Amino acid sequence: MGALFGFKAWEFDLAFKYLRTKRKDGGIAAIAIISFIGIMLAVTALISVLSVMNGFRDEMVSRLLGFGGDVYVAGAPLNDFAHRDDMLKRIAAVPGVTQVTPHIDSPGLVQSAHGDAMPTLMRGVIPSAIKATPIIRDNIKGGSLANFGVGDYGGDTILMGDDLAQNLGVNPGDEVTLISPGGSTAFGAAPRRKVYTVGGLFNSGVSDIDRLFIYLPITQAQLFFDREDEWDQVEIKVKKPYEVESYQPAIRNAVGGQGALVYNWKEQNASMWGALKIERTAMRFILFFIVIIAMLNIISGIVMLVKNKTRDVAILRTMGADRAAILRIFFIAGTTIGALGTACGLIIGALFCTFIGPIQHFLEWVFHTKLFDPSVYYLDAVPAKMEPTEVAFVVIASFLAACVSTFFPALWASKLEPVEALRYE
Repeated sequence: MGALFGFKAWEFDLAFKYLRTKRKDGGIAAIAIISFIGIMLAVTALISVLSVMNGFRDEMVSRLLGFGGDVYVAGAPLNDFAHRDDMLKRIAAVPGVTQVTPHIDSPGLVQSAHGDAMPTLMRGVIPSAIKATPIIRDNIKGGSLANFGVGDYGGDTILMGDDLAQNLGVNPGDEVTLISPGGSTAFGAAPRRKVYTVGGLFNSGVSDIDRLFIYLPITQAQLFFDREDEWDQVEIKVKKPYEVESYQPAIRNAVGGQGALVYNWKEQNASMWGALKIERTAMRFILFFIVIIAMLNIISGIVMLVKNKTRDVAILRTMGADRAAILRIFFIAGTTIGALGTACGLIIGALFCTFIGPIQHFLEWVFHTKLFDPSVYYLDAVPAKMEPTEVAFVVIASFLAACVSTFFPALWASKLEPVEALRYE
């Protein structure tokens, strides 16, 4: 007979026969089915939960990065007015860099025509850059971007978060007064005030930004804040934000000069990013216990199989089968259950993550209720993202757990002596 990595064909035949044999004939068919279902559901749950967590993480990070850069530049090079435009060109030429844009910020107040006032963060941006930002461009809920940046010094049209506009009771086309602290006059320091027209409202789904941010053309902001030609930061977007560290050395070289501060979004949001990584690791570890619990069924099933097949073991040993052959037979039986359960769990988990949106909508149709309120989460479906490395980890770890849980009862079976096994037969 042929052999596969030391496993002989007759060993596979006998192991599969044991798995198919009914309980009344000394088999474990029912237990094998239960073990198979348990492992399948455990792997499905593990893949599905981790994928949904990845989906939420990516959704949150993508919205966060939609309003900011992946890499930031600040410090002395931004005050070198004669050479900073050349610096922007060098940064834009770095492989993988997709956008380079300066901005300035100032806190202040925004007041509606009927007197309501709210705190705000005013950001001056290059109009072409804001129009090329998908999270703004694709989420205009009122008005448009057409007049943003049009006119002397960028004009007097601004963009406002939808939540902020609702709190103030203003609509596109209405006038609001922006108040910036720290303006200087002939009589000393005094707030600066100017009336602007609301050109458009954006609703990004990030509540902190929608109820706080106002965008102005950068030239208008410099004039209003009394900060002629100044920049606070240069924001840089790259093709692969999660691998942002690999871009930093080249960007730092492109910036050049002394006193430059170059940092990335992970460093800027270190506490959030660290919490996400810890949560991901902890959930992976905790959820894997579901797989371990499912594997216990394999152990009990193989132990019962060995007890029921003690006479068969004795006969095989007297016919010349060595201990290793006995071990391999029961090892094949257990790992077959684990491998099939893992494979089916992988398929069901992948299908669930792929069609999670239609599944959710079907359940909403059946129960006539919203399972996922978009007004709260700014999403109409649960996001899910399968990462190949993570799925591979789940599959390999589950199969290894099946191998380990099977090995010890199989080892016990291999140590049975023919005389002792037949003594009470």
